[in-house]
Amino acid sequence: MASVVLDRLRSEALTLSESERAELAHALVTSLDGVPDSDAQDAWDQEIARRIGEVEAGTAKLIDRAEFRRRMRSRLGT
Repeated sequence: MASVVLDRLRSEALTLSESERAELAHALVTSLDGVPDSDAQDAWDQEIARRIGEVEAGTAKLIDRAEFRRRMRSRLGT
């Protein structure tokens, strides 16, 4: 029974526009996440502020786009 419902939903979802499918996909993936950490947003805000401060103070070690791509490709093995 569940596979019939899944097949019908999949078929209907594929008729949606690209933006609608993206919105649906986001909602489905988000629904798989566990309970959000209540302190996470504050921790990210502090980390972002710290990093911005380092950039503005000139103490951050920055890399250009080409180096970033090289490192990411190396990590991904491509």
